Amino acid sequence: MRFSLVAGRSNSPRLVALLVFSTVALVTFAQTKQLRLVSTAWAPFTNPQGQPRFALDLVEVALGRFALRATTTFVEPAEFTTSLLKGQFDGSAAAWKDAEREKVLVFSQPYLENRLILVGRHGADVSATTLGGLKGKRIAIVGGYSYGDAIETSGPVFVRSKTEEDSLRLLLTSAVDYTLMDELVVQYIVTNHAKEAETRLQLAKTPLLIRPLYLAVRRSLPDAESIITRFNSQLRSLIADGTYHRLLHVDWINADVDGDGVTEYVPKGTQAGKDAPQYAYTLLSTDQKKPATGSQRFYVGGNIYNAWTDVPESYKVSAPGVTDPNRSTMTYFRFTWK
Repeated sequence: MRFSLVAGRSNSPRLVALLVFSTVALVTFAQTKQLRLVSTAWAPFTNPQGQPRFALDLVEVALGRFALRATTTFVEPAEFTTSLLKGQFDGSAAAWKDAEREKVLVFSQPYLENRLILVGRHGADVSATTLGGLKGKRIAIVGGYSYGDAIETSGPVFVRSKTEEDSLRLLLTSAVDYTLMDELVVQYIVTNHAKEAETRLQLAKTPLLIRPLYLAVRRSLPDAESIITRFNSQLRSLIADGTYHRLLHVDWINADVDGDGVTEYVPKGTQAGKDAPQYAYTLLSTDQKKPATGSQRFYVGGNIYNAWTDVPESYKVSAPGVTDPNRSTMTYFRFTWK
């Protein structure tokens, strides 16, 4: 059906209003080509370019797949909530969810988690299940990062370090008893400094603190729901095509890649290695449902296999040691062991 507005002809006020509203909506929608986001500097998830920024990298890649760009302004932790809720910005690429924020923001599915692992010197007791169980202990945390207000009264004595590398230095020189590191950083150390991790560090098996991360945009954006829906639709493909692996610098991921509620082991490519993986990074701690058989499934080459023995031999080869030309945020860690 085609409508026209002809000079001198009486038109329905309702029709005129509808056309005006539609025109404004279309213009506004067309303008939403870039999101102005806000964050705190919080390695390894959010940081300016050139520093570890897993969350921002993932969000920017996902948004870019439907031609939406994002720029992030960094503020101090004390300013973050006010900046996020008062309309100065369109949202945040790495936000925690609460009732106050949900009134103003539309949240995506969780796409990553911050899981803090207790790290001690070799032989240390790292069995504590809560921060309260470490009362009086000196624990290194990176200054300026948002660990949550509750930790300040949880019992330990927190020592602010400059960086993750500085936290490790404080631990190895006995300036602190422990440090808290995200599981991704811990896994980087285990993978790239295996001997030192085994002989000089004691790593907890379970995290002391877990916080899911979300993309959140203001409800007042005319296409807010559409942005979140389109973002959510990209997440599984980012796992399946190896983008998560590349940006997080991990070889295997444990996630529900096909959306059936059951997790699969997903390698970073079709060269899955000769043996079944001994470790896979779990994206979400709530996303760990295994098949009824109890065995782990594998997603390789676009197909799902119910056991490692079912994976075709053509995939059971090791990838050559070629430097990845794509950006990897993990390369910015420079740990020393003096």
